[in-house]
Amino acid sequence: MKIVVGLGNPGDKYAYTYHNVGFLALDIIADDLGINIKDAECDSLTGVKNIGGERVVLAKPQTFMNLSGRAVKQLLGRYKASPADLLVVYDDIDIEKGKFRFRERGSAGTHNGMRDIISALGSGDFARLRIGTGKVPENIPLVSYVLMNMTDDDRALIGGAAKEAAAKAVEWLRSKDR
Repeated sequence: MKIVVGLGNPGDKYAYTYHNVGFLALDIIADDLGINIKDAECDSLTGVKNIGGERVVLAKPQTFMNLSGRAVKQLLGRYKASPADLLVVYDDIDIEKGKFRFRERGSAGTHNGMRDIISALGSGDFARLRIGTGKVPENIPLVSYVLMNMTDDDRALIGGAAKEAAAKAVEWLRSKDR
């Protein structure tokens, strides 16, 4: 059992914002694996498929970003999974645009959605893929930046990182040594 959660905000209004990079990467993962994310459960849209004899769940929480913990906790309960079975994919302002980082565990850093997940699970012992959206410009408040639509140049650069991160997620899903 493995669960990959892409973080973002629900609704078309947020589709191309910096904060929805997790949804973007999850869509790429779903396309790569032939998984249709359409079922509504656990405050999320989900898609499930057996891959290499193992059940894989892809999920987009439909709570707003900062309340993602409730949905993730429900998913782990529904599928009888532990935090070790979880990979969370999300945006990170502390990573350069066009880059990503994979970690087996860690803290929330500056990300409120991750803080909520760690609080809900009582543990940060789960894998995460952080996709860089770059430093917030000095003249723009953080909340305004993460909720603004990406520029065309940023969409191309961050979209490239999302593709690379998605490939890493697929590698993690297919890995047997966790």
